[in-house]
Amino acid sequence: MKPTLIFFFTSILLSLHLAAKRPNVVFILTDDQRATELSCMGHPYLKTPHIDRLATEGVLFKNHFCTTSLCSPSRASILGGLYAHTHGVVNNFTDYPRELPTFPRQLQSEGYATAYIGKWHMGEDDDSMRPGFEHFTTHRGQGKYFDTEFRTNNGPREVKKGYYTTVVTDMAIDWLGKQQEDKPFLLMLGHKAPHSFYYPEEKYTKSFDHVRIPYPTSAFQLEDKPTWIKQRLNTWHGIYGPLFDWRKSFPDTSARGMLDFENMIRAYWGTLLSVDDSVGRIYAQLESMGELDNTLFIFTSDNGLLNGEHGMVDKRTAHEPSLRIPLVVRYPKLISTTHPKVIQEQTLTLDFASSILDICGAQPLAHTHGKSWKQLITEGDPEWRTSWYYEYNYEHQFPYTPNVRALRTDRYKYIRYPHGDGSPDKHMAELYDLQQDPEERHNLIHHDEHKQLIQQLRTELNTKITQTLRDNTEDNMPLDQGIKGKLPDKAIR
Repeated sequence: MKPTLIFFFTSILLSLHLAAKRPNVVFILTDDQRATELSCMGHPYLKTPHIDRLATEGVLFKNHFCTTSLCSPSRASILGGLYAHTHGVVNNFTDYPRELPTFPRQLQSEGYATAYIGKWHMGEDDDSMRPGFEHFTTHRGQGKYFDTEFRTNNGPREVKKGYYTTVVTDMAIDWLGKQQEDKPFLLMLGHKAPHSFYYPEEKYTKSFDHVRIPYPTSAFQLEDKPTWIKQRLNTWHGIYGPLFDWRKSFPDTSARGMLDFENMIRAYWGTLLSVDDSVGRIYAQLESMGELDNTLFIFTSDNGLLNGEHGMVDKRTAHEPSLRIPLVVRYPKLISTTHPKVIQEQTLTLDFASSILDICGAQPLAHTHGKSWKQLITEGDPEWRTSWYYEYNYEHQFPYTPNVRALRTDRYKYIRYPHGDGSPDKHMAELYDLQQDPEERHNLIHHDEHKQLIQQLRTELNTKITQTLRDNTEDNMPLDQGIKGKLPDKAIR
């Protein structure tokens, strides 16, 4: 056979092989990253060119949300597509139930090589292997920005010298380099950044020293807000409190106290510059392997964060900075790299399991509360959700936020604070017109003209909660014991 014919048939066979191979998945998960903290989402100071590149070659989701703004519950919802009250992880100390299905377990059962590297953050002190992963590297607790003790595949614990973001990226690239060409893979990479306490890499410690960062104006517009928000101001989760150790003397309501706030935010941003570097390195590794365009590349976070809005820091509440998170996806076999898209519809952490399995051609999980966005990003989905609900349960370890149940529609948000014993709510509810008031400055709950709307939203909230309880689960919540001023135990901060 002539060499040209051999080359021709070889090329055809290679093309058929690549077409038949199922997509790889790289899922990068940050911790406590606000949706606005990307330059492709309009941040005025924080530049993230590598993450932006994913958006300009794929899909940018403008309205992506978590259904519980707390690390462990949200991570559990990502894995299995279930609300927290169903999977049972309602705090940061409970691990994902090993009997429940997840999208990594499903992909592994269908022949995928699977790895988790980095911050797992479910089960607190448990760094043992989890179902669904043949390679598992994590650590106990929160980990540290420098010199974290890691454990791989139930082996001995070993301190890995260096900056956390760089260390886990090195390990991820090492694992990727060992993958077989004929076997699809799933890599989940869990970053510590930008979770408190914030310590940027040395080269980024002064990146934002030129930026003045005042308290948000909404911090001083609390007249129409529930009393518990004002009570929170001097606590661990308030702007006059310790600011995750950036303020040593507190409470501090002075103008000078704002300098501590500025330093905290600058450090928060600084940690994300290293995350962007990491994304660039993973991108380059996939490209060098010839796998970039056959990889569903997902960048997201577990929950958002309040950076001073309404006088609050941390998350947990149903306000926009707390529950809105970034989502960028690149996969050229669905979205051309030369014709990127922006999705305005509301997507949720609940949707990851369904979406990933759908795109990979895998069997769906038997039961989830989410929905695949494959059709949404390729041709549009006229039946996509226009509303959803949010839940959070009071924690006695962090007694700074009440029980929360909220409904978010495309236009409105209704938030109520159940007491936990079936008695009438003790806290004022909140209503916001997000179209007219995206920063949630004006609580409309007592405006007479909205009485009918409030009743409609409350009814819809109750209906949606009831719909998720049809799987023999209950929406149990603890008793709201009020806002406390004590600091949380050092071991769990």
